[in-house]
Amino acid sequence: MKRRISLSTTHMILLSFLLAILIGSVLLVLPISSANGKSIPYTDALFTATTSVCVTGLVTVTTASAWSFFGQLVILLLIQIGGLGIITILSGFMIGLHKKIGLGDRLLLQDAFNLNSMAGIVKFLKKVIVGTFVVEGAGALLYMTVFVPEYGAKGIWISIFNAVSAFCNAGMDVIGEESLCGYVQHPMINLVTSMLIILGGLGYIVWWDIIRVMKLFKKQKFQCFKKLTLHSKIALSATGVLLLSGSVLFFLFEYRNPQTIGELSLAGKLQAAIFQSVTTRTAGFATVPQQNLTDASAIVSLLLMFIGGSPVGTAGGVKTVTIAVLLLSAFSVIRNREDTVLFERTISKQAVGKAVAVVSMSFLIAFVSTVLLAAVSGAPALDVMYETFSATATVGLSRNLTASLDFWGKLIIIVTMYLGRVGPISLAIAFNTKKRKENIIKNPTEEISVG
Repeated sequence: MKRRISLSTTHMILLSFLLAILIGSVLLVLPISSANGKSIPYTDALFTATTSVCVTGLVTVTTASAWSFFGQLVILLLIQIGGLGIITILSGFMIGLHKKIGLGDRLLLQDAFNLNSMAGIVKFLKKVIVGTFVVEGAGALLYMTVFVPEYGAKGIWISIFNAVSAFCNAGMDVIGEESLCGYVQHPMINLVTSMLIILGGLGYIVWWDIIRVMKLFKKQKFQCFKKLTLHSKIALSATGVLLLSGSVLFFLFEYRNPQTIGELSLAGKLQAAIFQSVTTRTAGFATVPQQNLTDASAIVSLLLMFIGGSPVGTAGGVKTVTIAVLLLSAFSVIRNREDTVLFERTISKQAVGKAVAVVSMSFLIAFVSTVLLAAVSGAPALDVMYETFSATATVGLSRNLTASLDFWGKLIIIVTMYLGRVGPISLAIAFNTKKRKENIIKNPTEEISVG
């Protein structure tokens, strides 16, 4: 019975994303969704619905010019659904209607959020929904200080769309064809977008843990970091290291590149380098043309895209905590230590095994997608890898390849985006289920050579 329940929740989560994509594609193919009043080809409608629900950001048609207000509104709703998850949104409606959240619903929520316990799940859900809208609302208000003076009343819609898209790490905008390239040296746009991306990517568990510790600040001023949970310590440390190292590398590799940041002021170069480090962590906005990056920067971007954000948030990728656990486990083996230890805590063998599975599955998806797309597109290898890694990690950055894809290329990326969004989730759910009783008689063990 337990196994049956687990499988049913897994299937329901996977099918909920698929259902949202299909409904979204039907709405987007309607003439009312198109800017010119004529139906967009279904392949492009399906691609747009997938990239929205999977909060990726790769687009075959320009969001700002191809879609009407109705179409853009559908896209925005799909992004919000993809960021929070349809299970979360439906459960939120049930709470709003004062409906009881039963055991089955709690199991779904536990699996959707990849939590280890159902304890306090309804309270956690309420905080997630309220926290999301508060942060998105604040981001929209800050955006309005720039977009309303520039675009008038339309700036309100641009601000709301960008705030939701940035927080959900979708990377889609309704400004124009060049993403945020026109704001490469704009402090407010860089700061607000980066903060929304980082907050969405940190994960809700880290939010509440930081708030809990901040309440203790007056009593224990010098013990704040120590009071955080191990998960929060790893997520914050890994995020800080990746953001800093990425910024430094992009600054060095692009410093003299006239096609990206070479012609900018020192302050502009710093802003652009930091933003590139932030956005490659599954956000998808761009302030410099990705096709103009040096090969070194593009390779660094591939790594950052693959890693992504932190668990239980809106970001994609294999996640910071996953990579940290995997690297620490490898170093423990090298140092001939049996346990993986960090911050004076031992990481469970189950967590290490889960990290190996998630990284292996994500890499397999990216590898197969790369081979297939290279076969059908004939594009340069780096451009193909950029596209497939971006789709697998639900990032949305492209080296101008997406719009030129044929039917098979679009289909490959559609499947890759879906698998990238739900693959690691389904793996995590599978590893969270309780182990079945094993037979007393086990198969014999035999040593093999590894490495």
